[in-house]
Amino acid sequence: MDERHLHIISFNIPYPPNFGGIIDVYYKIRALYNAGIKIHLHCFEYDRGPAPELESLCYELHYYQRKTGMGSAGSLKPYIVQSRNNEALIQHLLADDYPILFEGLHSCFFLNDPRLKKRFKIYRESNIEHQYYYNLFKAEKNPGPKIYYLIEAFKLRLYEKVLRYANLMLAVSDSDTAYLKKKFPDKKIIHLPSFHENDCIVGRPGRGDYVLYHGNLSVAENIRAGIFIAEKIAPFSQLPILFAGLNPDRKINEVVAKQPNITLVPNPTTPEMNTLITEAHAHLMVTFQATGLKLKLLNTIYQGRHILANKAMYNGTVIGKLVHHAETADEFIEILSGIADIPYTTNEMQFRKETLNGFYSNTHNAQKLIELIFD
Repeated sequence: MDERHLHIISFNIPYPPNFGGIIDVYYKIRALYNAGIKIHLHCFEYDRGPAPELESLCYELHYYQRKTGMGSAGSLKPYIVQSRNNEALIQHLLADDYPILFEGLHSCFFLNDPRLKKRFKIYRESNIEHQYYYNLFKAEKNPGPKIYYLIEAFKLRLYEKVLRYANLMLAVSDSDTAYLKKKFPDKKIIHLPSFHENDCIVGRPGRGDYVLYHGNLSVAENIRAGIFIAEKIAPFSQLPILFAGLNPDRKINEVVAKQPNITLVPNPTTPEMNTLITEAHAHLMVTFQATGLKLKLLNTIYQGRHILANKAMYNGTVIGKLVHHAETADEFIEILSGIADIPYTTNEMQFRKETLNGFYSNTHNAQKLIELIFD
């Protein structure tokens, strides 16, 4: 069989795979590598440095600096796109005729470049970005960032039209697939679930002695959810609650300090976080943004025990079958009280396995992606 090569343009360096869409990028790379694909990875440096751990997975590995600052902010293109305009990247892409996978709208500066007209181009959606930024606008209280999010939401909605230059679009949820099909009825759009770190269900039957809320605690939507949990749910929980995650915002620190029932675990390592997830009795999964698939929810389904989530959290996926559904604070409190002494069982583990392992199998989805691109 001839070698099969694929360019992947990542909006950030996908290692360590410890937040959002970067999790999907890294484990997709690993699954494609294991399937024999030669990966030419292009990464934009943002808040992390080069990762030697990627070298063994990639045929080629390139890093590019983002063009941050007012020069990019003043562009008619969205800031997250304009700041990833790099001439070295297009030159590397033009060195061959391999297909190109654009990870997120962030990486799509060259999607409509006429020099790539004859190339097979794939867009990987992780969020409907203008909806995501508009929700950030609604959640933000500080006037400066609030205006920025609103302007970016407007720019992203206009720029979304560039996706018509993709030959194939891959969406992370049924609802996002439906949205893209409505916007681009003549394009090939497939629901391809997110890649993730789990190969099997590893949750432990039994009970834990705390409830966990985790995520990137510097992100506006997670800050808002954390404040909701701390103020509306934690005071009424029979079990102590742990908040764990990256770079806790000042608002998180302040609200936790007021609640004797909450302990903050800042910046745990990946193994530490996995231990916290596995040993918790229950998990609080709350979001006010029904965009994309929340990968921390998928990870917790594989590794954790009881999960309480609102509908926006599982957003058009089969995961809704596997959680205790709650919307209001009173509903979360009632369910938490009801399961406080109830162990997680092997029967529940088996149901998760039957529900997930076909649809969310990295090996299966890597093969599906290979067929879509190369066959």
